Amino acid sequence: MSRRIPGMAVIVTGGARGIGRATAQRLARLGASVAIGDLDADLAASTAAPFGDRVVAARLDVTDPASWRDFLAEVGHLGPWDALINNAGIMPLGSLLKEPDQITRTIFDVNVFGMINGTKAVAPGMVDRGHGHIVNVASAVGRLAVANAATYSSSKFAVVGFSEAMRAELAPAGVDVTLILPTVVQTELSAGVPDAKGVKRVTPEDVAKVIESALRKPRAELWVPRWIQGPTKFTQALPRRVAGLLDRLSDAGKVLSQADEAVRQGYEERARRTTRNTPEPSDTDT
Repeated sequence: MSRRIPGMAVIVTGGARGIGRATAQRLARLGASVAIGDLDADLAASTAAPFGDRVVAARLDVTDPASWRDFLAEVGHLGPWDALINNAGIMPLGSLLKEPDQITRTIFDVNVFGMINGTKAVAPGMVDRGHGHIVNVASAVGRLAVANAATYSSSKFAVVGFSEAMRAELAPAGVDVTLILPTVVQTELSAGVPDAKGVKRVTPEDVAKVIESALRKPRAELWVPRWIQGPTKFTQALPRRVAGLLDRLSDAGKVLSQADEAVRQGYEERARRTTRNTPEPSDTDT
């Protein structure tokens, strides 16, 4: 049965930029009440402002359970919550052997523990009410790892595993869990990243549209673009040697290694200084 977006109460993390911003705006235009959480509270507020009282923004550090409690207290008048969009994420690139330990930890703090903290904070209310929907924005590299992003890839593999486990755990309580797997998205996170052969990058609005479709009709896993799921899973089913040959022919496994460091400099500097006191990049996109 298709669900209606008007009247839904939805939380979007990392909602000040990119995928999160596009998702919050799309759902708001469709009549949902939306709470935008982001470390950049001012930018989040500017996203919420055009929509009046139905959309609110508040500071949220997804890595900190206490910040989740403060955030929910501030935006709680829009609840109870029908959906949680775990979208906040960062993507510093580079060789693992040269990656500072703090960056490794920060990637997991934001991309993995941020999602876990959000689920722990919001899902209990959904379970009590017997319905709800958690949408976790992962990445295509959560199914197909690529070089030069070992920590990022592994964090997205963790998102995939967590989502599948929570789907099984929460289904008996009437709570759905959907996994979103975008390829390269036209956001700041993908600055300097070339397109893979045969795979045109998508827009934040493309991803937001798929998230909307998931809220209307819950499904376990949705790729953006959707056609890429079939070839990816086919490749994964092949013998490793054959899959490796196809990967070399497609160049998909090298796109992050070929990223232009000069073009990425601004984003990398901001992503690498992400702490509980500085704005975090707000979406996931490869």
